[in-house]
Amino acid sequence: MIEDSPFVAAAPVLVPMPAERPYTYAVPAGMRVVPGSIVRVPLGPRQVAGIVWDGAVEKVDAKKLRPIEQVFDCPPIDRAMRRFVDWVAQYTLSPPGMVARMLLRAPEAFDPEPWIEGLQRTFAKPDRMTEARTRVLETAEGGLAWTRSGLAHAAGVSSTVVDGLRAQGVFQTVMIPPRPVVAAPDPGYAVPSLTPDQSDAAETLRANVATGTFGVTLLDGVTGSGKTEVYFEAVAAALDRGKQVLILLPEIALTHAFLERFQERFGAKPAEWHSDLPPRMREKVWRQVAEGGVRVVAGARSALFLPFRELGLIVVDEEHDPAYKQEDRVFYNARDMAVVRGHIGGFPVVLASATPSVESRVNASQGRYSRAVLSARFAEAALPDLKTVDMRRAPPARGGFLSPVLLGHMRQTLERKEQSLLFLNRRGYAPLTLCRVCGHRFGCPVCSAWLVEHRFRGQLVCHHCGHNERRPEACPECGTLDHLVACGPGVERIAEEVVAHFPDARTIVLSSDLMGGVRRLRLELEAIANGEADIVIGTQLVAKGHNFPNMTLVGVVDADLGLANGDPRAAERTFQLLSQVTGRAGRTGKKSLGLLQTFQPDHPVMRAIVSGDAEAFYEREIAERERAGLPPFGRLAGVIVSAATRAEAEGHARGLRRAAPQATDLFVLGPAEAPLSLIGGRHRFRLLIQGERRADMQGFIRTMLAEGPKIRGSVRVQVDIDPQSFL
Repeated sequence: MIEDSPFVAAAPVLVPMPAERPYTYAVPAGMRVVPGSIVRVPLGPRQVAGIVWDGAVEKVDAKKLRPIEQVFDCPPIDRAMRRFVDWVAQYTLSPPGMVARMLLRAPEAFDPEPWIEGLQRTFAKPDRMTEARTRVLETAEGGLAWTRSGLAHAAGVSSTVVDGLRAQGVFQTVMIPPRPVVAAPDPGYAVPSLTPDQSDAAETLRANVATGTFGVTLLDGVTGSGKTEVYFEAVAAALDRGKQVLILLPEIALTHAFLERFQERFGAKPAEWHSDLPPRMREKVWRQVAEGGVRVVAGARSALFLPFRELGLIVVDEEHDPAYKQEDRVFYNARDMAVVRGHIGGFPVVLASATPSVESRVNASQGRYSRAVLSARFAEAALPDLKTVDMRRAPPARGGFLSPVLLGHMRQTLERKEQSLLFLNRRGYAPLTLCRVCGHRFGCPVCSAWLVEHRFRGQLVCHHCGHNERRPEACPECGTLDHLVACGPGVERIAEEVVAHFPDARTIVLSSDLMGGVRRLRLELEAIANGEADIVIGTQLVAKGHNFPNMTLVGVVDADLGLANGDPRAAERTFQLLSQVTGRAGRTGKKSLGLLQTFQPDHPVMRAIVSGDAEAFYEREIAERERAGLPPFGRLAGVIVSAATRAEAEGHARGLRRAAPQATDLFVLGPAEAPLSLIGGRHRFRLLIQGERRADMQGFIRTMLAEGPKIRGSVRVQVDIDPQSFL
């Protein structure tokens, strides 16, 4: 600890920039800092926030040191969180400063929130009474302090009535502490009635929380089995022990239903943390988490880096979801880092999914995780009957994409006044637009990708860099009018076909790029749950745990879409996505059906989904991974080299390959041009390092980067440990 001294001391400070180590700063006499203190320091011509870090300071001439300018009035970042930052930096081969940057994302929260001016009743009486004044005085009885506007609103009067009473001394001015962003959750508010299976699983989780030690439990339950209600009991147990709780969700901005379910159980909503949160609210949540006022946070992956004061449980819902992988600046998987956070902090972690990742299943089978299984749906609701539609035998009509079999079942579902869901994991109207006359294809000018037509907006859009342009009437290559043709379907095109077949049906299209953003998506999801739509057409966001009570038919338009991209996780991801999508049907007990349109009905993934034999799929997939030495039986890392020119990128990548050290348990594949070889005007080459499970992957890559060519010009190098994407 760095104590007060009449002399100038020094302290290591980690600043939020690509710094490989803390910088040394002078501590002015009279200033007290401890490891974890958040401070303001000069960095070049700027002033930035940093964290006083652990370890010895460098031996630097004291005269050359710049002083710490300010110590913020903020709880210090605790030792467990500092160790977590160091661990993430070491594992992901990221500069610690960039990891610390994720912790310091709410700079306005470092100073205490200002107290609010309020009013409190005195013993004085007004000179005369009116009906409005009577209501104000009755509302203010009990001695509680009110804000001026809050009191007026509660009493149903104008603010001038309150001002008049204050002028006569009936109210005195007092200062009110900042309002909590959410009310405190009550663990005993609405204790649910659980099934025997749920009770057993909940008891396992409660017992783990009661020990107050690290352990990971995989909560493995079929869709609709009530996993959320079960892990809520672990949340209640942690709250009873006076601990804070973090619940990670893959699409927090879309989970309005989850927040409502939490409120029904605990009497208050959790605090939210995600990219769509307004800046002022982000600052409030950050500060109140640090002070311990917020007891439960439901957040996206970045919530892992909130400065919890008393964290005692992390729940990772839909733990298999690829949205937990961040692929920008610091590449990390929030599911895996949540386990590390629990290990460092010494508290339990719950991973919940209907289709767990292969890694989590293997960890459970090998005893590293415990496993709680929910094999039946809640309230004895039946899982949907699942069937494949062989598109070779029941092809759609010319120009269409929906088979007669699926259309027939949609018609029957409409007649029963029930809902249908059509799933296609492709946004927009069509993935490619070309000219019938000259064959010109519309591609992104700065990416090696086709422009996707979004007919609702009249635009051609690149889904990788965001480039967009108006859809022209004439071909820009040959000038021919009205000969541009859309190739392949997106959800907008499926909607067009549905409207042609069922013009009287209420149809909704759900996609992450709809106009109106998150607010509109939440309203649309609420409308579907309330039965205000007959047919829903959506991308993968409809598979994220939503509960649609009247949904009895799910049709997967192109079940083969994810199987042919060369990704070693393709089969696993397709199985998970299709299982989750078809699990939207029949959740309230109505007889339901899932239809998978496919040209490969005998593919192992299709057979596993239709038969309901998930165990057979996992056994086969795990055996194949083990045979190939792929994760979790081996290790992978990607090194992505990008530059403004192809020659620069390729030259640097080849230099890194030559610098790779000799090793018996690790080898390098590539460099090869990335499947998406050009993104945002930058040319990309990839190296893939594969090795044995216990190989020192990080040490190998550090040596390769240190011995390889120095980064010059436009070259950038990114390291992706445990890659999820190979594009």
